[in-house]
Amino acid sequence: MKNIRNFSIVAHIDHGKSTLADRLIQEVGLVDERQFRSQILDSMDLERERGITIKSSAVTLPYTAPDGQKYEFNLIDTPGHVDFSYEVSRALASCEGVLLLVDAAQGVEAQTLANLYAAMEHDLTIVPVINKIDLPAADIESAKEQIERDLGLDPEEAVQCSAKTGQGLSCVLEAIVDRIPPPKGDAAAPLSALIFDAHYDPFRGTVVAVRVMNGRLKAGDTIMLMSNKAEHRVEEVGLFRLNREPVKELSAGMVGYVIAGIKTVADVAIGDTMTLADRPTDEPLAGFKEVLPVVFSSIYPVAADDYLSLAEALEKYKLNDAALIYQKDSSAALGLGFRCGFLGLLHLEIVQERLEREFDQSIIMTAPSVRYKFLLKDGQELEIDNPQDYPDPVYIDKAYEPYIRASIMAPERYIGAIMKLGLDRRGVNSQMHYPTPGRVEISFELPLAEIVYDFYDRLKSVTQGYGSFDYEMLDYRINDLVKVDILLNGEKVDALSVIVHRERSRERALNMCERLKDELPRQQFKIAIQGAIGGQIIARSTISAFRKDVTAKCYGGDISRKRKLLEKQKKGKKRMKMVGQIEVPQSAFVAVLKTDED
Repeated sequence: MKNIRNFSIVAHIDHGKSTLADRLIQEVGLVDERQFRSQILDSMDLERERGITIKSSAVTLPYTAPDGQKYEFNLIDTPGHVDFSYEVSRALASCEGVLLLVDAAQGVEAQTLANLYAAMEHDLTIVPVINKIDLPAADIESAKEQIERDLGLDPEEAVQCSAKTGQGLSCVLEAIVDRIPPPKGDAAAPLSALIFDAHYDPFRGTVVAVRVMNGRLKAGDTIMLMSNKAEHRVEEVGLFRLNREPVKELSAGMVGYVIAGIKTVADVAIGDTMTLADRPTDEPLAGFKEVLPVVFSSIYPVAADDYLSLAEALEKYKLNDAALIYQKDSSAALGLGFRCGFLGLLHLEIVQERLEREFDQSIIMTAPSVRYKFLLKDGQELEIDNPQDYPDPVYIDKAYEPYIRASIMAPERYIGAIMKLGLDRRGVNSQMHYPTPGRVEISFELPLAEIVYDFYDRLKSVTQGYGSFDYEMLDYRINDLVKVDILLNGEKVDALSVIVHRERSRERALNMCERLKDELPRQQFKIAIQGAIGGQIIARSTISAFRKDVTAKCYGGDISRKRKLLEKQKKGKKRMKMVGQIEVPQSAFVAVLKTDED
């Protein structure tokens, strides 16, 4: 066990985690030049395309030190995006130390701090690594200063390397051996293994990734999962070496996989403890914090008869992404669908793209909303994440909406633009401090509903891509909230309803009416698009009808002849308006989500 090192690589987005993992894999000779490709641990097409990591992935690396000692490194590569921070917390629970990467050009950023605190919570050894030292803009001294001042770590201990060119890699490998402690555990004790991930293999069932804390596990053992007391017989255990590599047994301190004929991933709770049925451990290991969804949206199939295949796709998708939660939902305009909870907007986008790509679903998503709380006059409390369930305003005593603390880091020349953006979005209690000369950190308290819309995109454009953004949930605060309905020819389209602050309601309703006017096809009759709060119309735009010139055949003659033809046309249009159905195309739902500024 003294020759095992379990560690994770954490950093802000784009500071080079996956590239460093690539270099380490190449350095220890796990893959030859012919089979190598960049981002080798990111197996999903979407990850490779966007250049981000979405799922944590583990790999076991054989390393021979300069003194001839053989070591086994278990590396877990993690995502940097705030929406996937639950993946990071799971990875950290199975490690003894972390490499905390800091970009030599950009310095310490919002997620760097968040990851540092997460590693401290798990009581891990932290090895600071300054990456990208080959960049022309690299400022190593400034990066060291920030490591000391913002992270409180010793800058002299920071390892310098370039994951791109491979410079300084041997120092990183030595630091892993010297500074990260070997795992503690007792191979003779009863088995306790922490489940930190699971994915589905169509041929073998669920493949469970575990970190063995105590005891041994081999094929043929009968295991028990402590959360649901289910028992399974182990078919195979092994290590992750880019491909799965079976071994005779996993013992204390090792990270590997277990295949035990578990039919669905739903039978495995991530964070659960696995033990032997005939010799169970006394108490389960500490699991992970339950992740709570923050943004909600409904998903509907474009064609109503695809509902069953969408249900099946969501079930399979859930196998790979434990953070998605969903339940059945229905809408008068769109038929049957599902109400889903996501960890943030990027998570929502990824789910939507993966459903369309990997599962061939054509889907419509409704406007994202957050969870509001209402206190009714009879003392009852309601939690609502779907505008359709909005209670009758007569009975509402108080309405609460969730607030977050947003911290934005950017070069100081963008202060004005960021302050304006924050105040436009109802930001309060703004605070500023300067972590280094030329960089500023601004924090606001903002309603969560203001950022789920398009805040991140706006921030990126006002700071020309230099702003980084991180947020944490604060509490619920009283606000004046109303529900805005969209009416087409006097009929509500329930999928377009939104809950907004009263001050914003007219602006938002006008915006939606204008967008629908551009998107809805013209008909033979006039279409009135209205925004309403209850019975009060607050915005309107009209799509004029197609008009055929019925008087074209009248040459000269009496005006009453023309009048008669026009009256006849008018009557026909009126009758048409009464029976005419307006189909709302999918593009209209998407357009309503965009804002004027786009």
